[in-house]
Amino acid sequence: MIKKLKAFTLQMIAGANIATIIIMLAVGYSDRLNPVSFPLLCNAGLTFPIFLIINFGFLVFWLIFKMRGALIPFLGFLICYVPIRKYCPMNISHEPPAGAIKILSYNVWYFAGWEDQPGEPNPILEYIKDQNADIVCLQESATNEVGQNKIDSILNPIYQYRDTAQRSKGDCISIFSKYPILSKEHIDYESKGNISAAFKLMIDGTEVLVINNHLESTGLSADDKHQFKTMLKGDMKVDTAEMTSKLLIRKLAKATVTRAPEAEAVARYMAYHRNMPIIVCGDFNDSPISYAHRTIGKDLTDCYIETAFGPGISYHHNGFYVRIDNIMCSSDFEPYACRVDNSIKASDHYPIMCWLKKRSKSSKNE
Repeated sequence: MIKKLKAFTLQMIAGANIATIIIMLAVGYSDRLNPVSFPLLCNAGLTFPIFLIINFGFLVFWLIFKMRGALIPFLGFLICYVPIRKYCPMNISHEPPAGAIKILSYNVWYFAGWEDQPGEPNPILEYIKDQNADIVCLQESATNEVGQNKIDSILNPIYQYRDTAQRSKGDCISIFSKYPILSKEHIDYESKGNISAAFKLMIDGTEVLVINNHLESTGLSADDKHQFKTMLKGDMKVDTAEMTSKLLIRKLAKATVTRAPEAEAVARYMAYHRNMPIIVCGDFNDSPISYAHRTIGKDLTDCYIETAFGPGISYHHNGFYVRIDNIMCSSDFEPYACRVDNSIKASDHYPIMCWLKKRSKSSKNE
């Protein structure tokens, strides 16, 4: 009787493991769904790490209680290799070669309101100065006149070339460059506040298109985020938690539906300029397993996925932990040592950086 009960229990656990893998696979490829057609499923990618951890838990269980059963979660990891690599790449880091250019992208959260502390050094500006990147793309970089003078005094000695793009009543994105900025063009899409812009740079005799993005935000208010964090801690009644989770899902879905045509507009712009070397930076406000990420990155190399190690959480505020900041490049470049730097916590985002080495024509065509 005990032997039969044990066998039945193991069969049930095996079934649960297989079901977890099926869900993980479906969630891992949910970025194929257009949010306009599937609004309530479009954020399923956010749950991918949950099923990844559960499958790992099954692996531990099988290794302890029945070694042969470990084949199930192991096959699950193999089947889901592509989305696993998107979410948590595991690359061996290589030192950037001589001649590689350093790219830094950073949502500076309006420099964390540092204007309220006159005379105090701003940690974000000091960080950018210390990084000494060749090209810096900033999002949420608007500030007042006093703040702008401070930015100029710190960054102008390093960056001879700089420009901004801003909607009349929305966000401001900025670029600071050691290379000449030849032109600027807004990428046209409907948005009340968010923006993407293409800056044409002359880098070592070659015109390169650098696209800085701040796509539609999650649509969650500060109170929504606080409610989410409270729910995660378990400090919320069951019925209230259910109502809160439904509200958050609806708001996230609405924002993702708005973000989809923005990502498509950026992709169309890149397709029109496909004969140019392209670098894409910015805050996509969406996870690595998302329609926006897949649409923009379709014909590009995601520098983090290609060269980094670990999940690389770049947004870290109010219980939300996800990589939504990106650096991508066309096949004209070879990326090196991309990483998210969590050493500075002044903004609600961590900066992401990478080194790019221009490929020779022969290696590009291989």
